Amino acid sequence: MGFDGERTRVSYDRVAEAYADRFLDELEGKPIDRALLGLVAEDVARSGGGLVADLGAGPGQIGAYVRERGAKVVSLDLSPAMATIARCRLGLPAAVGSLTALPVATGSLAGATAFYTLIHLVDADVARAAAEIARVLRPGGVVLVAVHLGDEVRHLDEWFDAPVDVDFRFFTTAQLVDQLTAAGLSVEAVLERAPQAEESTRRTYVLARR
Repeated sequence: MGFDGERTRVSYDRVAEAYADRFLDELEGKPIDRALLGLVAEDVARSGGGLVADLGAGPGQIGAYVRERGAKVVSLDLSPAMATIARCRLGLPAAVGSLTALPVATGSLAGATAFYTLIHLVDADVARAAAEIARVLRPGGVVLVAVHLGDEVRHLDEWFDAPVDVDFRFFTTAQLVDQLTAAGLSVEAVLERAPQAEESTRRTYVLARR
């Protein structure tokens, strides 16, 4: 079965406000995440600037941090409610769209972030999303991907006291690296870390380049 975008969209629309209240300030307690995101902003600046897309952005906290580091950022999410929060609360340009068919011109991005967004996709759709990321990055463009580390799928029927129907797929580092490499991206760095405060999962970060 492929990616059920409607099921995922409805679920995130239902929890958008509560999700934003919980996660908009999450980076304050995540120094490793901040350091890696700062690296993306620095890389884009060093290459002459350009647009960075925060893919599967949720309420926009990741993109907002990269913007604070001097980059020009656009937020993209499957959920219209999440895009509205990114636009209204954080002042980010925000659009609605799917990772498997990005509404972005080929070669138009200097960089991208994709934090905990591939986690809702099955293998075939991860491959499509990775190919889309490679397509929209300009030559030399950089992407930072983050996922939960493991080999399980967790399903939620309720989240933030709202009914949902959403799966969270975990990745091994090798699986993620293989998918990005198969899409034509060159993996430059990999980092795994233990859960931090209020987290329950290990995390993997992969920095790759077009």
